Amino acid sequence: MTATDAPQSEVSTDRFMRETGLAAEFAAIAEPVLDGMGFRLVRVLITGAVERVVQIMAERPDGSITVDDCETISKGLSPVLDVADPLSGKYRLEISSPGIDRPLVRPSDFEDWSGHEAKIELKEPVDGRKRFKGELEGFEDGEVRIAAEAGSLGIQHLGFPVDLIADARLVLTDDLIRDALARAKKRHSGRPGDGAELDEDELDQKELDPKDLED
Repeated sequence: MTATDAPQSEVSTDRFMRETGLAAEFAAIAEPVLDGMGFRLVRVLITGAVERVVQIMAERPDGSITVDDCETISKGLSPVLDVADPLSGKYRLEISSPGIDRPLVRPSDFEDWSGHEAKIELKEPVDGRKRFKGELEGFEDGEVRIAAEAGSLGIQHLGFPVDLIADARLVLTDDLIRDALARAKKRHSGRPGDGAELDEDELDQKELDPKDLED
């Protein structure tokens, strides 16, 4: 069974990855608004020193998001942020897809993308290491499962509790691109009237640049 054909995960879809500082303030405002609109928050990132950019990654529960969705979110979220005013001064609000090499922020993400490569960074070292890369093996008993290279020990099947994970994301590979595009086509094939539009980031040629496939 491929990752595309895998049954829908029954593990938690609640975010365990949480922002800190100012990004956390934006997340606390954005998350309930997105939920009420039928979307879910993936992550909030704030960049820029002179021109501040607040990037809010979002998606539908099925993992999709279109250009029209981003515009809808922006129109619904902007007035709420204006009232809350979490950041003094000017900033640019950017609504985006998580992308193909997406961050993994929910236990269900590790199930949904089982079989694909991921990078995981821990808050504290395990056996002297904080960074691991390998094939996801899902989520079980409160732990993220991954088959990772462990030096002289070869491939080891490891489990990390979610509260130990500082960052996790998929690794851009040919297999991941094919799977992501197949999922997008399957989702949109059942939406008559929208031109079977694929998610913008899933068709972005920059995502298919061979240089991006290098580790």
